[in-house]
Amino acid sequence: MGDSKQGPKLQLLQPVKIGDLDLPNRVVLAPLTRARCTPSKNPLDGKNTIPNDLMAEYYEQRASGGLIITEATAISELGSGWLNAPHIRTKEEVAGWKKVVDRVHKRNGHVFLQLWHMGRQAHSSFHPSTNDSVSASAIKIKGGNAKNIKGENVEWETPRALTVDEIKATVQDYRKAAELCKEAGFDGVEIHSANGYLIDQFLQSSTNKRTDQYGGSQENRIRFLKEVFEAVSKVYPAGRIGFRVSPNGAYGDMGSEDNDEMFRFVAQEMDKYKPAYMHVMDGLGFGYHGKCPVVRVADLKKYFSGPIICNVGLTKGVAEGMLRSGAADLACFGRLYMSNPDLVERFANDWPLEKEAPYETW
Repeated sequence: MGDSKQGPKLQLLQPVKIGDLDLPNRVVLAPLTRARCTPSKNPLDGKNTIPNDLMAEYYEQRASGGLIITEATAISELGSGWLNAPHIRTKEEVAGWKKVVDRVHKRNGHVFLQLWHMGRQAHSSFHPSTNDSVSASAIKIKGGNAKNIKGENVEWETPRALTVDEIKATVQDYRKAAELCKEAGFDGVEIHSANGYLIDQFLQSSTNKRTDQYGGSQENRIRFLKEVFEAVSKVYPAGRIGFRVSPNGAYGDMGSEDNDEMFRFVAQEMDKYKPAYMHVMDGLGFGYHGKCPVVRVADLKKYFSGPIICNVGLTKGVAEGMLRSGAADLACFGRLYMSNPDLVERFANDWPLEKEAPYETW
């Protein structure tokens, strides 16, 4: 911990338990989509989705954090839509991820993989098998633009609403991906149900206009997330599975008038499974939709008895305050962790921090 008297007193540096894992501190590396797989001439050849040595080094450098959460990782072709971002679908991808896991474990770190399906945010050019994109309902994103497989800016497409049978098949895609995560040696997984991706599209009333068992009521809109969690829990125990939500976020043209009520319900319902944690993006630095009152981690803490990770725009001081207040149990750092791979040691010794990594370096 060094000579600083401040270090050992920091709540950020105190051990914490998630599930059956004893973490040495409460600092978490945020999942950051950096698209650092090795580019290939044919972006559909499956080579530019394999984790490489640069990525293994990146995670190893930050392994002193209590928990490492990997960048979002596509579970299926239809769930993919980000050029040079990793997948977890093939034996080659598993082998690439195993190198990452082994290097983190060599430094006594703990690492979860974030399971990702982009839904309507993925352009159809990434999906040669179907040539379309999907969502909870056929609602097109407004504003901005999509990126196609060539990296070009193109207009957003109107997604096709998944059928019930396709939803069931997608649930199994999550299970299969979890099995591959276990094969690669991951300590657990995080279900990405935030940031306007597929599960979030089911959770929110602005993007889910279904009239079947997956739409309408809160109970119906959470059904997909529950089924995914239950499927993944056939591979990992519930205490090794986290999930992420973003009730305030506008990213992906998201935000609903009932999010304050819906995400309290989500916290309450998911608490019944006793997950490893709930990861809440409650900070407003990622955009605030302004359609309902801001949902804070402290609000959700009343409905969720397990560990809560807070995230978005945190500084050392703000994170420490949130942990000391009891609003959250762990704190996630992204841009600050990019530019300070030894973030835990800098916190412990009260060393100065490098500035947050600028966008062009992400």
